[in-house]
Amino acid sequence: MNTDNQNTPHQPSDKQIDFGFQSVPLGQKQNLVNDVFDSVASSYDIMNDLMSGGVHRLWKENLLDWMAPRPSQILADLAGGTGDVSLRFLKRGGKFAHVIDINEQMLAAGKKRKIMNPYSDRLNWMVGDAQLIPLADNSVDRVTIAFGLRNVPDRMAALKQIKRILKPGGRFCCLEFSHVNNKLLSKIYDGWSFNVLPKLGQLVAGDAQSYQYLVESIRKFPSQAELSTMMADAGLVQIKVRSLSGGIAAIHSGWKID
Repeated sequence: MNTDNQNTPHQPSDKQIDFGFQSVPLGQKQNLVNDVFDSVASSYDIMNDLMSGGVHRLWKENLLDWMAPRPSQILADLAGGTGDVSLRFLKRGGKFAHVIDINEQMLAAGKKRKIMNPYSDRLNWMVGDAQLIPLADNSVDRVTIAFGLRNVPDRMAALKQIKRILKPGGRFCCLEFSHVNNKLLSKIYDGWSFNVLPKLGQLVAGDAQSYQYLVESIRKFPSQAELSTMMADAGLVQIKVRSLSGGIAAIHSGWKID
């Protein structure tokens, strides 16, 4: 596929960025994130169900409800991992999906899923960085990233890349953990996140530390308003937000008009 029009590759920087509650050089974060997902890849889908009580499935269905895939549409599913969102997109009538993830272990786990087999001719599994997406300008109708943007070192670079690959009239939807807006729910959620999830990670995946990072990364992620501003700064328009489960997660939607 022609990628001649891609932007200059993202360069490492000494700028500090969040890695959980730590601050690390921007150029180091990706390797640290890679280590996390190399560790959890084989148990990722099981842990998603345990961590959310299965609610992540409803959130993804909400994402697809809002997207309303059509038979002519091509999707770029960034941080696509094991293919959950791409599978739903194709089941809902989408034409084709590129599953793009920087982590080969996550893609390998997705390819092994038997549920993907009936759609193999409509799937393209690609190792790729959201900061330099390996697709041509104006080449896809929809872009999604579900629970992945917070792990991208330079989020603004990723948002600009998303706008680049979208066709005029194309749409970006981001499903991500967000900020709870109810004090009681926030207290319960914090107790679950910090006290239970790392222990589940140790029990199921043999790795408490990676799940501790994932919990911390959620708390450091921009608020709904901040992410909306970032999307606008990247050139997306008609930005809207839907809160899910009291703000535990949120969907951001934006369009490319030119």
